[in-house]
Amino acid sequence: MSSLFDLTGKVAVITGSSKGIGKAIALRMAEHGAKVVVSSRKQDACDLVTNEIIAKGGTAATKVCNIGRKEELQALVDFAIATYGGIDIMVCNAAVNPFYGLSQNLPDEAWDRVMNYNVRSNHWLCHMAAPSMKQRGGGSMIVVSSIGGLRGSTHLGVYAISKAADMALVRNLCVEYGPDNIRANAIAPGLIRTDFAKALWEDPVKEKTRSKTTPLQRIGEPDEIAGAAVFLASPSGSFTTGQTFVIDGGVTTGAPATGGGE
Repeated sequence: MSSLFDLTGKVAVITGSSKGIGKAIALRMAEHGAKVVVSSRKQDACDLVTNEIIAKGGTAATKVCNIGRKEELQALVDFAIATYGGIDIMVCNAAVNPFYGLSQNLPDEAWDRVMNYNVRSNHWLCHMAAPSMKQRGGGSMIVVSSIGGLRGSTHLGVYAISKAADMALVRNLCVEYGPDNIRANAIAPGLIRTDFAKALWEDPVKEKTRSKTTPLQRIGEPDEIAGAAVFLASPSGSFTTGQTFVIDGGVTTGAPATGGGE
């Protein structure tokens, strides 16, 4: 049964993997046998994750990258190929959200930053990784989106729009690269206990309110997203492409009638 999730010999590049969801994905993919390239903007933060993987018997290397810079994305791809011989798994996890509030008040610069970092960078990176995947007989592209892409928002409007675009991006990648045995999928997490989403959960009142409207009565943890990424990268997900996996404790399905399931 374990062979369904075996990533032995696979090379995984994961952006934004120095903390939160990206870190959880890096640790779990390494645990399942993948050689991992840990990447974010800060060397020290990446090295902590890389060293943790190595200490547990895994294989990992750090490559610093600002996803908004095309030349740095290409350097990340080139590093993975030079270090491990190719790329089998590309996880586009890094994202930004510089504006919190009504979209009618959104500065043009903030719109450009969000769309460029959250969508265009993923478009660039997946196309950059595709030739190596094709050469190796296939691969898996995974974009970490958000349930924000399924709903409107009074305070995260442009972020939500960018995440909806990511869902469309994987559908297009699926169609373009399917004949090359390259799969593309998105994961849409709900509220997860990460630094990135801290403003939405660090206040106990906010967390309690959100938990009450979620069927599982709590927010999620980074490791609960990592399992889906392993599935999509491994043989177990070999016939899965062009999809968006919602992992949100049921919040987009509907709130429970009463707390505790009475």
